[in-house]
Amino acid sequence: MKTIRFPLVALLACAACFAVETRFWQQGDRSDFERGTLTHLSLRGDGRIFLSPELTEVFDSSTPYLWTLAADSKGTLYTAGGGSGSGSAKVFAIDRNGKSRTFAELDGLEIHALVLDGHGALYAATDPDGKIYKIAADGKPKLFYDPHQKYIWAMAFSSKGDLFVATGDQGEIHRVTPAGVGTVYFKTEETHARSLAIDAQDNLIVGTEPSGLVLRISPAGPGLPGQGFVLYQSPKREITAVAIKPDGAIFAAGVGNKTAVAQAAPPPAPAPNPVTGAASGSGTARPVSAPGPSLVGGSEVYRINPDGSPRTIWTGAQDIVYAIGFDTAGLPLLGTGNRGKIFRLDSDSLSTLLLEATPTQVTGFGRSPQGELYAVTGNIGKVLRIGPGFEKSGTFESDVLDAGSFTYWGRINYRGAGNIAVATRSGNRSHPESNWSPWTPIQADTTAPACDSCGAGRTVSPPARFLQYKIELTPGPSQPAPEVSYVEVAYLPKNVAPVVESIDITPANYRFPQSVLSIPSSTSITLPPIGQQRPNPTPSVESANLSQSMSYAKGYEGARWLASDENGDTLAYRVEIRGVKESTWKLLKENVKERYISWDTGAFPDGEYVLRVTASDSPSNPPAQSLSASLVSDPFLIDNTPPQISNLTGSPASGNKLDIRWTARDARSTIDHAEYSVNGGDWVLIDPVNRLSDSPNEEYHLVIDRPSADEQVIAVRVSDQFDNQAVDKIVVK
Repeated sequence: MKTIRFPLVALLACAACFAVETRFWQQGDRSDFERGTLTHLSLRGDGRIFLSPELTEVFDSSTPYLWTLAADSKGTLYTAGGGSGSGSAKVFAIDRNGKSRTFAELDGLEIHALVLDGHGALYAATDPDGKIYKIAADGKPKLFYDPHQKYIWAMAFSSKGDLFVATGDQGEIHRVTPAGVGTVYFKTEETHARSLAIDAQDNLIVGTEPSGLVLRISPAGPGLPGQGFVLYQSPKREITAVAIKPDGAIFAAGVGNKTAVAQAAPPPAPAPNPVTGAASGSGTARPVSAPGPSLVGGSEVYRINPDGSPRTIWTGAQDIVYAIGFDTAGLPLLGTGNRGKIFRLDSDSLSTLLLEATPTQVTGFGRSPQGELYAVTGNIGKVLRIGPGFEKSGTFESDVLDAGSFTYWGRINYRGAGNIAVATRSGNRSHPESNWSPWTPIQADTTAPACDSCGAGRTVSPPARFLQYKIELTPGPSQPAPEVSYVEVAYLPKNVAPVVESIDITPANYRFPQSVLSIPSSTSITLPPIGQQRPNPTPSVESANLSQSMSYAKGYEGARWLASDENGDTLAYRVEIRGVKESTWKLLKENVKERYISWDTGAFPDGEYVLRVTASDSPSNPPAQSLSASLVSDPFLIDNTPPQISNLTGSPASGNKLDIRWTARDARSTIDHAEYSVNGGDWVLIDPVNRLSDSPNEEYHLVIDRPSADEQVIAVRVSDQFDNQAVDKIVVK
């Protein structure tokens, strides 16, 4: 049996019918809401959005960065930074009434750390060529200690009044007495001691670079160097911040991949900011005054339990943690850049995007004696107060839903509590900046909600391709705190007619198998991974590189076609035929499920024909809404009549030869080839006189050896392009 294989452009039958049916846009995960725009709202890791703490600007320093913050017993805030290139570093003071002033100016480009002693005296560390100054109440600085190190990253006082100083670029920890006499307390054997905090037992907790170590340095006795112990070696390059809870748990932030190779020097970036009574924080991998490799690889936060066991409790692929603090409930806060986000760690597995101070870096935290929480920022250097109250209202604007075509909008369901207002807008361009419909509140739906904490309404935005929704949360009297955790938008794309894109007539005398693929109706479903929504139906994927076998079947003709439906509807096909000179279409087959057909042409007279393939989406739509489209093929030939053999002659020739001649003619197609056989032997090919089989009329001349003196029977066979054959014979005496 002959078989032919050729590339087949086809759509496989789909087990599920993706019809023009109601679809649902579902948003309930953190990743869903992160694609939208949050204003005065917090986003928890389980997908809940609620009003964020108030974020109030207290002071704008007009300098590129503020890197450190401290507060005295009177509630005066002190902050400092640098990056202005003026040749001096300023310390700013903000009193309880919010009045700010330049408190002191020091020699140096930057101030990375401020700290207050037990008597309320302020100390400031400058860079480069780090020095520590004690600043009097009138703002006059006096050199207190010179560690002879390039950088001073952090400072903190012990319970005995000694000042501990974390330095670089030799990674030393210095201890300075109240009299200003200092010694090297511990050598980390790292380039930088980047962050520093002190626990209740006067153990130092130090983060380093480039090995990413978290060290505990314990006092060994009066005047003796500290004893070091590595609590944890991070997979990250640098420990930018450390902080200690009252129960002794240590939190540390690691940033940057150790194997990362920088392509360029970093831009100016924040540095550490230890805060008395809170947490020490820090900046990026290199100080701005010493450009070096910029770190990539995001951040991780580790908790080291009091028993010494470490655990990774937070990761951020895009956010660099600069500082760690604590809120009033004792939950860790992460100050990050370069998108200005503040995260709260609610548990080991759950975090909240609490605030956004974009576009900036949150470089440190501090708390006043009255318990007020503050943050300092870089780019531009500001002091912000966090809370204590919550925002009076907040909005969430979703990302844009692209329905793929002209669409009708339906009901919106949401799950939440409190005072929630929902509005929508629609348009026919992908960006809603202009020429969209205005925001319009949804119409209240009196239908009973699906659950006690659910709400619903109907969208009144005009039909279009794109949709966006907006949620506004506002507190109300005698109502719970407003929040939303899930939104579902129903929509129905307008039915669009299918398209028959091309028709291909297959080689004659071959037929397709009876069935290529048979998929029974399915009574099962496939669940997505936990935490993901089931996707909306989408059109089946078309493969342009499949191959299909056809088997030899004399007299059969075949056709295949490429068709698609924008809505993903299941299609059925009607195939019709007519002669090119006829006006009426004759049905070949109705309700064809496949995208191919074969038929026996024996009942069709020879001649030129065309096929019409009509695709209908009726299997997926009500009769009144179904649509169809047709395409007519190029003309093709049906030829079932064999060629004619005429003028067949044979005679003896000189040299014991036979001379055979004949003519072949076909009415419709080209003569494909001719053969001869002597006395019933094998068939042997022969070329026409002109050597080319390129015409419906060919002449043949054959001179062969005579096998014997007896009579010879010479048979000739001629085939046309459609494998129609004619046979004749002659007897030569």
